[in-house]
Amino acid sequence: MTLLPLPEPYDFELSTERFRAFGPDIANLWYEGGVHRVVGGREIRIEAAPGGVDVEPLDDETEPVARAIVGADFELDPFYAWAEGDEVLRELVSRLAGLRPPLAPDPYEALVSAISAQQVSLFAAFAIRNRMVERFGVRGVHAYEFPTRERMAQASEEQLTELGFSRRKAEYVLGVARSDVDFDALHTLSDDEVKTTLTSIRGLGEWTADWFLARHLARPRAWPAGDLGLVKAVSAFYFGGRKLSIAEVREAGAGFDPFQNLGAHYLMTGFRTATPA
Repeated sequence: MTLLPLPEPYDFELSTERFRAFGPDIANLWYEGGVHRVVGGREIRIEAAPGGVDVEPLDDETEPVARAIVGADFELDPFYAWAEGDEVLRELVSRLAGLRPPLAPDPYEALVSAISAQQVSLFAAFAIRNRMVERFGVRGVHAYEFPTRERMAQASEEQLTELGFSRRKAEYVLGVARSDVDFDALHTLSDDEVKTTLTSIRGLGEWTADWFLARHLARPRAWPAGDLGLVKAVSAFYFGGRKLSIAEVREAGAGFDPFQNLGAHYLMTGFRTATPA
């Protein structure tokens, strides 16, 4: 295996917790202590190693995918220094040191994942998405390659509803696949331009656009205010458990500038993995 170096601190188990928290994710499969993903028909394995992660195989095709999965491009030191001034995050950073949020390497995958999670539990979303990946994806050894946008554009609503998608979500998944938006080019746009482009597509609202900015483009100021997990975390950590409205959570995001993305992930992971003090 070949080392992909990462700056310290890095906690592999903590950073990959999301791949186990809501049941298996067969496109990013936790298997025997490592993450498996199929890239271009080849299954790669990512596992912990001194100084970073070991990746096999690691080459020009697989390295960008591996870097996304391990959150390699997040800069933790500036965030940690800033978090010293916030009583909640100071404690969470100490407890969650080395957490690097994993990213969705593929833009269509990021959007489908967000659509599948709309108004259902993440356990249900992962289960339904897995059935889609198994039906339309390509199997490697253990994991499945996420279905391509081109392949999904040929699917029917009936095929997706048979897998557990609602009629409306099936329409959205196929509509995104068939849209004329170049998702790979969105990284050249500003946050506001990305949101305007995405929300012009039927079924993609502000919450989905926020998560695309956070979990695919890794934009530092992305703040998914409509996410129930973030609503719960901000309510618990900062407002004594009083359930906030989405508008209130969005307003609270200004207090995390310019680290809204990392702040949101540390708050949600901290809330999910331990009861707030």
